[in-house]
Amino acid sequence: MSIKRFSTALVSVAALLIVFSSTVPVVCAQAPGADVGSPPPAEVERIIRTFTAKETQFRRALNEYAFKRDAVLQSLGMGGQITGEYHRVSVFTFDDQGNRFEKISYFPMPSLGAVTQEDIDDLGGIQPFALEPSKIPQYNFKYVGKDKIDELNLYVFDVAPKVMPDPKKTKERLFMGRVWVDDQDLQIVKTKGKGVPETKKNKFPIVETYREQIDGRYWFPTYSYADEELIFDSGDTLHIRMKVRYSDFELARAKVKIIEVEGPDAPKKETKPPETVPRKP
Repeated sequence: MSIKRFSTALVSVAALLIVFSSTVPVVCAQAPGADVGSPPPAEVERIIRTFTAKETQFRRALNEYAFKRDAVLQSLGMGGQITGEYHRVSVFTFDDQGNRFEKISYFPMPSLGAVTQEDIDDLGGIQPFALEPSKIPQYNFKYVGKDKIDELNLYVFDVAPKVMPDPKKTKERLFMGRVWVDDQDLQIVKTKGKGVPETKKNKFPIVETYREQIDGRYWFPTYSYADEELIFDSGDTLHIRMKVRYSDFELARAKVKIIEVEGPDAPKKETKPPETVPRKP
């Protein structure tokens, strides 16, 4: 979020929501810590390899689903009153050729400034998904301990870039924060962190994202939330609140099996006896 842009006129954010809830999950989480029964280093490495590999599978699976997204970004003044808002409700689905497209159902004129291109990129990537599969080798993972959310027993890892991107040389965005991994499925079920790098004039809130199991297999993001007062190097502050809900997941992209006409999978043709032509007397 840029304080400079907040003081300007309305910012066009039509490019928002490039990528991809149900009701907000109610959770009671204990603070994770180093537990006596910590897994050995080899087991920690195995857990990391497994859940990072499943992130790739999960992102590939998500590309087969249609879903609804309701995104609200607000700036707050003293007393908590809303001073600006961006609200967009969309359904992400597929056309007849299998191409994903966004169908906007609600999008009033935004009254929120302070939105930067990095905010837009984070909303479609780092905030709901945290770890981009292609960038996983760029991270360090540190085992923190175990935690429990509702009935789930979780492994907790701190995640940080091995090398912080230089904003003067690249537009690359990475995640820095914490991830919670289910000890049964070894999939990420919760993330908390923000996009980096930051600059003197561009700061980002810490976003907490919850996932839910869809179709009994994949943990998809269903709710992202942030409420933070950003403090800039100049001393200026900006109170930002963000709520993004993902819901109505539906497998909408059919897989087509192509078979050879004469191959073993070809449908059997019925053989009919030759027609008998009656002879003339």
